[in-house]
Parts: sequence; structure tokens; C-alpha cells
Amino acid sequence: MGIQTSLDAVRDAEHIVDALRLADDLAFEANRDPGVRTIRILTAALRDDDQLVAIAATHALAQVFDEQADRALSQLLSSERTFLREHAAWAIGSRIPRLDAIGRLIAMVVEGGFGGMLAQRTLEQWAFPTPEHIAIGLEGALLGVRASEERYRLVETLGLVRGPIATRPLLGIAADEGEDEQVRVAAVSALGQRRDEAATAEIRAFLDGLTAGGGYLADVARLALVDLAGGTAVRDEPHDDLTVAQLFLHADIDADLSHAGSGDNGGIATLLVRLGDALVDETSERRVERVITMSRGSVQGAVESVASIRATTEGHVYGRIPLLSEPVNSASAWPLRVAARRGIRRMLRAAGGVDLLHLRMADVGSLAAADVARELDVPVVFTVAPDPHAVIRSMDLAGQLTRANFGEVDENEHFWFRTRLVQRLASNAAHSVLFPRPQLEKDMRELVGIDVTSHPERHTVVPEGIDLGVVDRGVAEAAALASGLPASPALAELTALLEGLPDARRGLPLLVSVGRFHRVKGMASIVDAWATGPLRDEANLLLIGGDLESPSVDEQEQLALMDALVPASHRLERGLLLPGHRPNDTVARWVAAARFGVPGLAAPRGVYVCGSVKEEFGIALLEAMASGLLVVAPDGGGPATYVERGVTGILTQTWNVSSLALAMWEAFALAQSGTNPGQPEASRATVERSFTVEAMADALVGVYDGVHVEYSAAGVA
Repeated sequence: MGIQTSLDAVRDAEHIVDALRLADDLAFEANRDPGVRTIRILTAALRDDDQLVAIAATHALAQVFDEQADRALSQLLSSERTFLREHAAWAIGSRIPRLDAIGRLIAMVVEGGFGGMLAQRTLEQWAFPTPEHIAIGLEGALLGVRASEERYRLVETLGLVRGPIATRPLLGIAADEGEDEQVRVAAVSALGQRRDEAATAEIRAFLDGLTAGGGYLADVARLALVDLAGGTAVRDEPHDDLTVAQLFLHADIDADLSHAGSGDNGGIATLLVRLGDALVDETSERRVERVITMSRGSVQGAVESVASIRATTEGHVYGRIPLLSEPVNSASAWPLRVAARRGIRRMLRAAGGVDLLHLRMADVGSLAAADVARELDVPVVFTVAPDPHAVIRSMDLAGQLTRANFGEVDENEHFWFRTRLVQRLASNAAHSVLFPRPQLEKDMRELVGIDVTSHPERHTVVPEGIDLGVVDRGVAEAAALASGLPASPALAELTALLEGLPDARRGLPLLVSVGRFHRVKGMASIVDAWATGPLRDEANLLLIGGDLESPSVDEQEQLALMDALVPASHRLERGLLLPGHRPNDTVARWVAAARFGVPGLAAPRGVYVCGSVKEEFGIALLEAMASGLLVVAPDGGGPATYVERGVTGILTQTWNVSSLALAMWEAFALAQSGTNPGQPEASRATVERSFTVEAMADALVGVYDGVHVEYSAAGVA
């Protein structure tokens, strides 16, 4: 194609997702023709006002193996355009180490954030051929840095350098009682990774001494000792009793789902609990003996879960990954890569044999887990979805994401990195799981760049599923309340909430939505569509989710947008109900109550609204349909395959508030008209027929068995 033609193709692409895909062609052309002209064209493009073109040129330069290209990438590490600094720190990692870049990368580590993670990742790669230069640079930086958070990042990076040149300073920092405890934690954690060194006995003796002291540092030392002990993550002997590990790092997943809807504890957390239980259900014919669900947790929780997993050979158990940090949202969690990787490795080894690892998201957890799986030779099953591709397309169509601001948005959303991570995970997976979509093959090819028809035996379409038992119990209790029976505890709580409404708003039907308070979930958009249209006088709006007492950054953003529409002090007066997150079982009862009503407080035949910018499948939507509610859902992704237009719901462009408002009104009018009395049964039948967690478990067991048999035949397991 030629370098200029390829660059023009990126610049002229109609949609941003197309340009992202064409950037790979640009990099290929740069590698194919690494001449002076190529370097000149790409370095000129670095200054382009089209931020997408500038980023594409940065990554293309990394494919030109030439001193001039190396120099240009190194200089970009000091660019005034911070998004280019990040991409240069990422791209330069594929090159041989450059001494003039080490100091700049270390400075980015000190600064932290996503760019700091990318710089640390490159330094880790460079530390293999040049450990002395990296270690000396980090020790020198420590002499001039006093802030504990910055020192933590430097010490953590030093811990990634192998050999005695890093061991001695790590021991010194770990033993220094004058050092901030968090900095000592970084050093102690790193010492647990140095298993093959001559100083191992000395390290073990030092850590043993720390455990005698008690407290947080002592618990970290206990985990480091666990890491030093090592262990195997794959069983060599033939076996049929499968152990499957699954991961969602951004939630405190518990068997009771007590945090559902708080922070990042959304549908995926609910799914993993229900699915893990279904996979090991003794009454079924499935072969999965043990499921290990890994999520974030405290250091103490990690110590306890190591012991629990070691002692358990069957059933559904939970492993805690301590991130050595306060909980953060998924977009801000990338700097926790090293802690996540160590925690995941620890859990897989504690299991004494894992047959496969199922990953589902392009996030820091999957990034870390993929590294561990490759290191320990554990096969990976990856659920592939066009995420963030679908979000990029929606924002592009809405005019929120343009070529002029792509780099600046990317600094927060990390779209470029996440799209490449999806490609990498999918290409390296032993098997890919796909969600149903109306145009699955086309979307995967055009959005993600994956041809699922190439090797169809390595791809399986598996719909998500829900626990109908939980839904049915909620429906039974809500129906009983509507018939005049006393309220169950969960519905008594809802009743108390509705009693706070003024008399004028009592007796109106409920519009209800459940989910995380995050921009992608569109909670503020639902408020906007309701508050600025005729529905504000016809129905009350109940949004279940969010940690209202200690909101995350994402939750604060959504709440601020809601408050601009309906001031917090006027919420009840205007019919906006924000109770915060509730356990999953409670949510099921509240959603069912929107269908049957609450005597004297809420009329029946409410509507469920999903305002997500994108919804790969929609656990909460399925639960609402199983409850018998008419739904409003995104016109794309999974929902478009199971919501029947005008019968069980209304599909719309949820990223457009006007379209969402119109769909909400249409659904509300349809529900209230009572012209389709069979709709509740039709909605539930749709779910019961195809979307139960048992059906999902059955399909996945087939996938897991296939992967296990293939690896066993290859002599891997």
C-alpha cells in the first residue's frame, strides 16, 4: 500500500473504530519499508492536529528499526502532549533499551497514573537485558523523592528487576523502620518474588521475623512467604475433575452479593457468583469439580483465602487479590498491575492445579492474568466482546469523541490500549466465547478485527444467563404484597422508601433501573430523559445502585449530572428515588414490585429502563424481563437478540437522550394501556427458554472440556 497511502487511510477513515483498525496496517507498512521517507512522514504526523493520526504515527514509528526512529520516540517521552507521552512509553517498550529514555520513563513512573504503568511496563521489559542500568536509575531517583506514594512506585518497579543488584536495596528498604509503611510494603512484596536467588534463605529469615511483629506489614510478609514457597498451577497427571478459575478484579465479590451495584460491583459480579454455583452444582451432570472466583480483597482476606483454597478440592471458593491500595474504579486501576499479577499467581498456585482460566474483560485484571497464565502455562478462555469498540462507536456517533479530542479522551478511557488488549487476549486464547449479536460476524470483523469464521472450532457463542429461582421468589413476594399480604423484609424497605414521597406522587407507577453509577451505564441519561419530558409527571424514577455514602469518582460524576437536573434536596419532591446499592436478592424483589405495584404507594405495570451506552448482553435486563416487566433496551449488542420490539420491550439508541426519552414514553404508554396482557408471560418465557444460568453453565462446560482435552492430548495437562 505504501506508507503515505496507509497514513491517508487512517486520516480519511469514516469512523474512529475504522481508523483504529487501519492503524495496524500503518504499522505494518512502516515495518515493511523502514526507510528515511517513512521516518520523515511519520515524524511529521506526530505534530498533526488529528490526535488519532498522531497516535497511529507513534506506534508505527516503533516498527521502524532505525536510530532516528528510536530518537524520535525517546523525545516523545517529553512531549507537551501528554497523550503522546503515554503512547511513546508504551511503543518504545518493543525497542532495545535506550539509556537516554530510562530517566524519562522513571520520571513517568514517579508521576504515576496510566502513563506510569506503561513506563513501568517498558522498564520491566528492559530490565531483562540491562538490569544494572534500570536498578541504578531507580535507586538514584529514590534519593531525590520523598513522597511516600512516589517512593512506593519506584520501589515496586525496582522489585521487577531481577538479580542481586536489586535484592540488597529492597532488603534495606523493607527493614528501614524510618521508611513509610506503604513503601516498606512495596519492598516486602517484591522480596516474595525472588525465589531463585542466592539470598532466598536470608529473605525468608527476614520475612519470618516481620511476621512476628503483627499488623499490616506482618500480613504482607506472610503473603510474601507464600509467594516464596511457590507451587504448581497445572496438574500433570490425567484427570477429569476440572478446576476452573474466573476473575473480576474490580469488585469485592461475595457469595451473598451484598455489594451489588456499588462501585464496579455490577452484573458481572452477580453473574460470576451464580455461574460458579451452577458449574459445581452436584445435582447436574456437569464435570466441573471446583470453581475459584478471584476478586479484590484485603491482605488479611488474601492470607485466609490461600488457606481456604488449599484446603478445598471441590465446590465454589473465593480468592482475594490484595491490590495494596484503596479501591479505585476500573479506569484508574491500571497502575495496580503488579499487585494484581502477584495476587493472581498466588491464588492459582494455592489451588494446586488449575485446568483453565476464564477471562472476560479488557481491564487490568485480564492484563495481569494473561501474563500469569503465559508464565504458568495455564490455558485461557476469553469472552470476546466489542468493548470498548461499541462505546467508541456510540461516542463517535454522538459527537462526543472526535479526531480532535481522541488523545485527550484516551488519557482517561485508554481506548487504544484496551482495543489492542482485546486483540491480544483473543489471539492468544485457547478458546473464545462470544455473546449473541444481531450481526455477530460483521461486528467482530469490523469493530474488533477478528474473523470468527476463520477457525470456527475455536469460537463458541454462549448467551449469559440468570438464576430464575431468585427472580421467581421476588415475583411471588411482590405479588403477595400487591394482594394485601404483609410485606417481606426487602419489600418493607421499599415501602418505607416510597412513603417518603409527597402525597401528590404516591400511587404513580415506577420506572426502575439497576446498575453501576457509571457513564457507560447511562444512569444520568435516564434521569435526563425522565426529568425533561412528560414522564416526570406520570411516573416516579427508582435507580438502584451506587455507593452514595462514599461515592467513587465515576459515581460522583453521575450524581453531579443528576443533581444538575434534580437537586438532591428536591429528589423526593419530584419523584426521584436513589436508595443506593442493595443485595441482589433485594433488588429482585424491588424490580418485581414495579410490575405488581405497592398498595397505596406505587401503581402496577411499571417499566424497566436500561440506559447503557452499550450492553454486551444485559444481566439486569434479563432479570427484569423474567420478572414480567416491559423493558427499554439498547438497539444493539445482546439485547437486540432477545427483546422483541413492541412485544417485550422497546429498543432505542440509548446514547441519544431524545431517543431514550421517546422510547421510555412509548414503553410506559404500552405498559399502562394493558393491551398486551400476555406480555409478562412472554417476557419470562423468553428468558426461561434460552437465558438461564444453568443453560449457560452447560454450554461453558462443553467449552472447558474441549480445552482440557486438547491440552491433555498435547501433553500439557
